[in-house]
Amino acid sequence: MIDTKYIREKILDLAVRGKLVDQDPKDGDARDLLEEIQKEKEELIKAKKIRKEKTIDFVEQSLIYEIPESWEWTKARNVFYIQRGGSPRPIKKFLTTENGINWIKIGDVGDNDKYLTSAKEKIIESGIAKSRLINPGDLILTNSMSYGRPYISKIKGCIHDGWLVLSPYSNSINKEYFYYLIKSPYMQKSFNLAAKGAVVKNLNIDKVKEIFLPLPPLAEQKRIVEKIEEIFAAVDAMIE
Repeated sequence: MIDTKYIREKILDLAVRGKLVDQDPKDGDARDLLEEIQKEKEELIKAKKIRKEKTIDFVEQSLIYEIPESWEWTKARNVFYIQRGGSPRPIKKFLTTENGINWIKIGDVGDNDKYLTSAKEKIIESGIAKSRLINPGDLILTNSMSYGRPYISKIKGCIHDGWLVLSPYSNSINKEYFYYLIKSPYMQKSFNLAAKGAVVKNLNIDKVKEIFLPLPPLAEQKRIVEKIEEIFAAVDAMIE
């Protein structure tokens, strides 16, 4: 029997180490990409669309490995504005069957889904101030119970406190690359370290912000995603 879980994990591990696709000098350098992201981050801070955050360097990062010369290690907070969801309480007073805002729950997505496309429930507009509004293109991440499951949102809506939202500072990243990065063994081990020691296992937002991400040039991010999906499709075809 084909162990598809092992194969997928192995492919993702190779992908985030720069070993799945060939290196191409034409792709450029991730340092330039990171500088571009930081400029856009500063513009968002100046426009008061996001808050400037303190640097917290307290996470022991023992999982970092060698990456290609054109890649760059950077912390999650340098690529994404990371916030925790919130729950209006009591929630029953905010739910509506009329026109409202999508109320996004973990049950609205399956374990292996990539995209969040719909929500079964809605809340009234006044609930937004007591929750966290997300937009299409944001990455959301389960942060309690079965933590570490990523999804790319295709809808606007509010998330409760069982979610983190990772809003990219720049459009100059491939969100699907980061979706697969989050699912990789490296990131899952990083999340396990971040959750270690808690009585109730969940992802501390400050520790998630400090996790190191391997950042390839944008062109390579796209090629990595294409190769992952090509191989995954071939694996699925083998077991049909």
